[in-house]
Amino acid sequence: MKTQPIRPAEVDFSDAEAPSAPGFGDVYHARAGAFAQARHVFLGGNELPQRWRGRARFVILETGFGLGNNFLATWAAWRADPQRAERLVFLSVEKHPLRHADLRRAHARSPEPALAAQLLAQWPALTHNLHVLDFEQSRVRLMLCLGEARDWLAELIAEVDAFYLDGFSPALNPDIWDPYLLRSLGRLAAPEATAATWSVARPVRDGLASAGFEVRKVQGFASKGEMSVARYCPRHAPQKPAGRVPLSSGARSAIVLGAGIAGAACAHALAAQGLDVSLLDSREASAQAGSGNPGGLFHGTLNPDDGLHARFNRAAALHTGRNARALLASGHLPWLQPGLLRMEMQRDLATLQAQIERLGLPTDYVQALSREQACEMAGWPLSPAVTAAWYYPGGGALPPPGMVQALIAAAARPVHLRTGCRVSRLHRADERWQCLDAKGQVLAEAEALVLAAGADSLALLDTLQAGVPGGLIPPLNIQRGQISCLSAEQLAQGGLHAPRLPLAGAGYALGLPDGGLVFGATHQDGDRDPEIRDSDHQDNLNQLAQLSPQPVPRPAQAQGRVGWRLIAPDRLPLVGGLAAAPLGGRIDQVRMIPRVPGLALCTAMASRGLSWALLCGELLASRLTGAPAPLEASLVDALDPLRFAQRQSRQG
Repeated sequence: MKTQPIRPAEVDFSDAEAPSAPGFGDVYHARAGAFAQARHVFLGGNELPQRWRGRARFVILETGFGLGNNFLATWAAWRADPQRAERLVFLSVEKHPLRHADLRRAHARSPEPALAAQLLAQWPALTHNLHVLDFEQSRVRLMLCLGEARDWLAELIAEVDAFYLDGFSPALNPDIWDPYLLRSLGRLAAPEATAATWSVARPVRDGLASAGFEVRKVQGFASKGEMSVARYCPRHAPQKPAGRVPLSSGARSAIVLGAGIAGAACAHALAAQGLDVSLLDSREASAQAGSGNPGGLFHGTLNPDDGLHARFNRAAALHTGRNARALLASGHLPWLQPGLLRMEMQRDLATLQAQIERLGLPTDYVQALSREQACEMAGWPLSPAVTAAWYYPGGGALPPPGMVQALIAAAARPVHLRTGCRVSRLHRADERWQCLDAKGQVLAEAEALVLAAGADSLALLDTLQAGVPGGLIPPLNIQRGQISCLSAEQLAQGGLHAPRLPLAGAGYALGLPDGGLVFGATHQDGDRDPEIRDSDHQDNLNQLAQLSPQPVPRPAQAQGRVGWRLIAPDRLPLVGGLAAAPLGGRIDQVRMIPRVPGLALCTAMASRGLSWALLCGELLASRLTGAPAPLEASLVDALDPLRFAQRQSRQG
């Protein structure tokens, strides 16, 4: 997907009963009331709440989020219905979202002030991304797609039960009613899906009919005499690509191997989908491997063309920040240090600012600072080699072990953590996955199995009796890293203190809540030495000197920690299923490859586990259960474990 800068909506509030959009010459809702219109046109037109009753998950897709009243009215109806679906997913596309201040003004007199306040509290940075906002302990999810509706509908991975076709008049805003856009609804429609809109324009009805809907007119709302409702009943239903079929649709149980940040994120996301999750780890406690550092950083990135890496890193960091703030507020996360500075050693402030303006990125995502501004913000002297800095307000630092424990404790259903549980072999029998110990005894079994234990997970693939086709997972680099630590007392003895904000560049420096300092880290490919090395402390001191001339004491040899990173050749994680059979011939699209039922990977987090893991866990859960994917299709394909095999088949 080619992204575009997001241009916020301009709203005219002079008529409090019917706010309007001057750029389109139309009102956001009828004067008779936004909630009344939502209940009649969209809820009533889609036979809600009746149709969602007794469902495990009900998915709605709206074209045109606008002021958000349709979402709030639907959420309120879901809350009021004792027979409601277990989970409500509301996908909505918006090209011109409201600024936070305008959204607050729009809902100053909301019929649902408590719900509106929750929406305001989670309102995202206005970036071209799919933003996932969770409410009601993850039972209500708003997936807000910012950008062109035509582009997003081609990229969404979802089965939609009801469509809310909203937007300004077709005569004033033809793009949202584009015939191609309307035809694309058929690709997303679940069996017996419905649609409703206040419009009875002939092109709208023809577009729905071409998508496989039977359309009819019914009584309209307020001054509109008629509106359109439709039901999906195509002559020939489109076939879902083999690689898009849920890996374990209808599963009630799952095993996740690895109780680090990736495994905990997968367990948390699967529990939110209603699965009974067992989280197994061979060590004596959670977060003992790569996720055991006392503190770690998370932040986005940007590049000149806003390519795959920048889009994924931005989506993941925003998702991590939003969830970290929620976990901190609920008392599950012990601490969170908001904001992060990333140093530039070559480009100047004007170059950084020009790149931000060209990409149209908002200030609550990233800002360009001079060296002097960054020094003042950090409360630390910076190296003369620093020419400018990126400031990520939504980035920051947190404790990886604390995040692991928070994800387990805050899960929607109890996650059964079992440590000291060493799995020697995997086996599939009677459509269930089994984890066996060295004696062949069953340690755990479930319908779905997630491998999220880094290199240990990959080693287990070779033990499958049924066999997994070889050569499909690329050679992954195992990289050793060592951090260095100083206590608050050591710093105080030299009249020093830690920086107020985490600093990143060639290395990083992070002040801990107790006043201590963590800095590093080294990176040695293929090195499996577990011992803390004094030479690595020196390497970390050298990296720190590139960030700041601040002299710090030399750490004692024991004041450090060693861990290992698993890195894919393209430096993106592996999230998804494995091939069900050896590949033959050319594979043009990775989504066409059939997968092993119930088996998935979530690994290769490189040095960005805190930034990536939570969003990867959500993607993993969607691939297993069939829930709407939290990323666009092009990014889902970019993270697919079989992407390297697909590329190889094309080259061959």
